[in-house]
Amino acid sequence: MTTLSERISQSAFDGSRLRVVLLLDLHDGAQQQFLEAYEHLRNQVASVPGHLTDQLCQSIENPSQWLITSEWESAPPFLAWVNSEEHVKMVQPLHACVRDTRSLRFSVLRETSNIAARAPEPPKGRLQANPRVGDGVVRHALTFTVKPGSEDKVAEILAGYDSPEARVDDTTRLRRTSLFMHGNRVVRAVEVQGDLVAALRHVSQQPEVRAVEEAINPYLEQDRDLSDPNSARVFFTRAALPAVHHVASGSARPEDVRRHALFYPAKEGCGMALARMLARQDELAADDPDCPVAGSTIFQRDDVVVRLIDMRIPLDRDPLLSLGIRGSRKTAVLRRLLDTEVAGGLSNDRELARFLARCDMALITDRRSAGA
Repeated sequence: MTTLSERISQSAFDGSRLRVVLLLDLHDGAQQQFLEAYEHLRNQVASVPGHLTDQLCQSIENPSQWLITSEWESAPPFLAWVNSEEHVKMVQPLHACVRDTRSLRFSVLRETSNIAARAPEPPKGRLQANPRVGDGVVRHALTFTVKPGSEDKVAEILAGYDSPEARVDDTTRLRRTSLFMHGNRVVRAVEVQGDLVAALRHVSQQPEVRAVEEAINPYLEQDRDLSDPNSARVFFTRAALPAVHHVASGSARPEDVRRHALFYPAKEGCGMALARMLARQDELAADDPDCPVAGSTIFQRDDVVVRLIDMRIPLDRDPLLSLGIRGSRKTAVLRRLLDTEVAGGLSNDRELARFLARCDMALITDRRSAGA
């Protein structure tokens, strides 16, 4: 069995309270406009299920620097809200006031209260049970769709670009970029050592990447203008596909595994439940030292669920294992969460193999930086 010290993990599904920290640097003279936009925003956020409280703070050293903290019963309701179209529209008035932002999300592990003060009402939600072991890597993905019929051209463009400079600064570097397609949907998964925001900003400024982004513009289903900061911000906000769960043994060598991505056709409104179920199954698999799945990362936004897996065996050798389910009972649960018109049946080995083949995304490029 893999011990806690050996397993690398992260998860949005442990049920613990979530603390969100948003750092903002305002444009000069934008304070009043920002406050008015925030007042309108906070009244709307207060009614979002799972939201507990928030605070707005201003720096005592630099009045242009502000901080918004919020607390949530757990991560899933926050992720459902922050990734919604409603949120994209809601925060638009803030962007005109802000020069730069950075969002950080933390599970609450411990807390201390003033024993001399009157005991506060216990907050809802529970604390994170145990600290997780990290590997210093941040995992994130972007997804978008291209016009039907343009898939081969887009794949050619995305496969042919030169890799950008991996080193961002003294503490941040790009480790790996894995790019897949499923029909007309593109998924680009990145691994970053250090600061994800700094890495994404670095990549967006590289001439090789800018040329590729401009080349695929005519084929995108969602229009964008990368020369317009607001248009680019809205596009990449909608394209964000957060990593909601990751687990790995930490012992597999890159040359011993092959990376795959599976796209799960979730039933409408069931994306989060599907991602949670797959996360539980991957946790169980990680306890088995003989399991050929060396690592798994689940990305989810709304009903888009993608599971990235590093396999020691061919994907089709064990369809159940590759799909992240064990036994008939879990297969039945998976069936309830899928769009069965797309997924088909899962009642026998042939149907499971057919479904796995449908889920398997086409690998366009998988690039590692030196030493990753």
